[in-house]
Amino acid sequence: MRRRTYLAGLSTAAAGVAGCAAGDGNPDVVLSEPDREFESADLPYPAWGERVPDVSLPAVRADGTVDLRAVERPALLTFFYSHCRTVCPVLVGTLRNVQTHALNEGYGGAVRFYPVTFDPARDDADRLRAYADERNVALGAANWQFLRPASAERAEAVVADAFGVAFQRTEPPETDGYMFTHTAMTILVNADGYVERAYRTKSPDPDELIDDLAAVREA
Repeated sequence: MRRRTYLAGLSTAAAGVAGCAAGDGNPDVVLSEPDREFESADLPYPAWGERVPDVSLPAVRADGTVDLRAVERPALLTFFYSHCRTVCPVLVGTLRNVQTHALNEGYGGAVRFYPVTFDPARDDADRLRAYADERNVALGAANWQFLRPASAERAEAVVADAFGVAFQRTEPPETDGYMFTHTAMTILVNADGYVERAYRTKSPDPDELIDDLAAVREA
């Protein structure tokens, strides 16, 4: 069962920001409530002011798992597969740009980056290390971890059901192997495990993410 029923006609554009008071009176968040038509509880994905799903996932670069509610640092998450040729390189590249800014500006240890694959059959540790090199990700920095569900069923449960990111396997005749159609999502979670922003766009603005991350990090 999906986390929530999808609302027909819901825009996938990134929401604007309304109000001037930090968190608009919500003590769990720093950023003000987005200007939007729906309440967070009515959306099919974890949105402003809600706790990040209670999920633990294996980390590719290190032994053990990452409990997303226990990170204790602001974190950016996105959802991808490494064989994608369109949206995913942009999503991962945006996180890479924010990571580069964090490392260059001296706050790399204060933030975390968690791209989650929904293609664990092909995205094993070797593949993701190679992908990091392809995308110029500083995988040696402690703040970046690729997260890999243990199976296709677990990927469905976490990415589609818990986070509301729809994906569907396809087999285009012009390709050798399978691909996915999928929605795009980047999520900013604060150090207490609450969602500050869910950016529903194929092309997140790195400067916007950097500014929002700074507000959350410095609060």
